[in-house]
Amino acid sequence: MYEEFYNLNEEPFRLSPDSRHCFRHPSYKKAKAYMQYALHRGEGFVMVTGQPGTGKSTLIGDLTSDLPDSRPYANLPCTQIEADDLLRLVVLKFGLEGREQNKAILMHDLEEYFHRLRREGKQPLLIIDEAQDLPASALEELRLLTNLQQDNQPLLQIFLVGQEELRQTVLSPGLKQLHQRIVAACHLEPLSLETTREYIKHRLSQVGWLDDPLLDNKVYGYVHKFSGGVPRLINMICGRLLLHGMVEELHALGEVDIRAVVEALAEEQLLPINRQTQQSRKHRWL
Repeated sequence: MYEEFYNLNEEPFRLSPDSRHCFRHPSYKKAKAYMQYALHRGEGFVMVTGQPGTGKSTLIGDLTSDLPDSRPYANLPCTQIEADDLLRLVVLKFGLEGREQNKAILMHDLEEYFHRLRREGKQPLLIIDEAQDLPASALEELRLLTNLQQDNQPLLQIFLVGQEELRQTVLSPGLKQLHQRIVAACHLEPLSLETTREYIKHRLSQVGWLDDPLLDNKVYGYVHKFSGGVPRLINMICGRLLLHGMVEELHALGEVDIRAVVEALAEEQLLPINRQTQQSRKHRWL
């Protein structure tokens, strides 16, 4: 829609993760460097945390797109899966037969597969997304998988990706052994005002933006204020701003326009703005 009006190659502010347009801000670069360091070591757990929308899935997509053939991986998005079901899903994700109900046989099949990969010079990587929803028993099951070794070398490496409460779960007394096996832990922070500005311009430049629409400097401040620096919310606000510009046939967008967009999103309850805050902002804008 609006991409045609502004002569853009594609929509720059999609809400779904897209590692093609990832913006490597300082927190992102640090997290990726930690993950690459852990991959080089080839052992233990890596924990990546961040509040919803800060780019965890984009980071994983960016990292896995560069993995060599010697690092086959399985990405398992999970929510509140018990230990036995988690093991069966891991087996299925690695392309093995997972109908067997006997846990011992499932473990045996998985270990044999990992040994075969080792003979081929490969080490698999297991990525658990939304790991904050896993019960302690399932996390302990994952720890047991990292016990699988050949010639004193681990056969599997695991990345745990989740929201901020994952960190507290891993630090709980019952998971001390898992905590001790974490070789790197990183946290994706929201963007600062200046980084928000750079992020918006980066996303636009990726799709052929030539200052149409022209964005007033105040737009960036409003976007940062009402998104809290969370990339997914930045995308939502900016996408609606460009849609607003198309509807109104505007080629320059400023303070009045971003106010209108934020007000509309607040009325639709798509921004985390409570009623009292919304009213006070209305009065300040008058």
